[in-house]
Amino acid sequence: MSLQPADTHPALLGSLLPPSGVPLLNFSPGPTSLAAEVQAGIKALFDAQRMCSMYLSHRSPEFLDILTNTVQRCRMAMDIPQQYEILFMHGGGHGQFAAVPLNLCPHGDEKATYLVNGTWSKRALSEASKYCRPIVVSSESVAGTFTHNPSFENLDPESKYVYLCSNETVNGIELHHLPKLSIKAPLVIDASSDFSTKPIDWVGCNVGVLYACASKNIGHPGVTLCVIRRDLLGTPSKLCPGVLCYTTNAREGNLWNTIATFNVEVVNIYMQWMIAQGGVHEMERRSIAKSAMLYDLIDKSEGFYSTPISDPSIRSRMNIPFDVAGGDEETTRNFLVQAWERGIVGLRTLTPFGVGKYLRASLYNGVSVQQTEGLVAFMADFLKTYRTQ
Repeated sequence: MSLQPADTHPALLGSLLPPSGVPLLNFSPGPTSLAAEVQAGIKALFDAQRMCSMYLSHRSPEFLDILTNTVQRCRMAMDIPQQYEILFMHGGGHGQFAAVPLNLCPHGDEKATYLVNGTWSKRALSEASKYCRPIVVSSESVAGTFTHNPSFENLDPESKYVYLCSNETVNGIELHHLPKLSIKAPLVIDASSDFSTKPIDWVGCNVGVLYACASKNIGHPGVTLCVIRRDLLGTPSKLCPGVLCYTTNAREGNLWNTIATFNVEVVNIYMQWMIAQGGVHEMERRSIAKSAMLYDLIDKSEGFYSTPISDPSIRSRMNIPFDVAGGDEETTRNFLVQAWERGIVGLRTLTPFGVGKYLRASLYNGVSVQQTEGLVAFMADFLKTYRTQ
């Protein structure tokens, strides 16, 4: 199929709707697809005899049962200790960029260390600078790129907390295990893109706050799961709005204002599915298997495909950036069009950061091993065809 003029082909505009009748393989960076069983569970909500949570009062006993079950299943699935509150909050990850310092730095001039290893931790730092005094430890190069993590050594012991993003979706960098720091400050973790994909050592790694917007691995947009250690509650800034206040929302049992009822039930369905699949350890096994397939193809392509992260120990299992033919524009366009025609979408989506050299394959829990095999097979075929032309 020939390309349409300029970038008007749907595949080049980030379309997620392939030709009619073609099975969909969605590798979007988020929001993204849910597992088929989770989607079936959501559809069943509308066929059930009870009132659907989409229009169920958040203070009704029926919804309170859903909320209680969701909290319990989250705690079970991720082995969250009892000394942590589980909240469902509004505002996504961006809301938490402000919520963290507003809750943990009551005076606004406290030190907080920010470990910057990519786009999202850098953006979190920018927002936090309004509400605390950040100490920045960054791995950004002079050219503005990120290819490794900053040092975890010699951190400021006066920090109220140490902030990090455990998986940088844009840059393809992941912490497969949380660090155990030498200072006593609690860890604050943006786990929006890797929560539920690997176990967390909550106590051993001194996790104070962990948050994850739902739209990548635990549900769909509109709710953010926040896990807060209880000893960090009680001293928010006077400027902290109630909708972002951990203390207020914990005290009110997640019901200070109208909670996102339907979104919470979707998280419940997701956690049921995850537990039935074998839990977080099975999710991690699949993540390792899926990402290994794709990285293996890239590494053995003799440079036709390449990824900016050379160190296997920090390569993201969730988001794999790669280029085609060294970033050649025409070859990349042909790649995207042919992928779209096969139902493979989401490798290039519109973002606030524009369109760079690299495409991205996102392998969240909703992407199966079989779907990943489909992507790898296409990329291998495309490479073979390119070399025989």
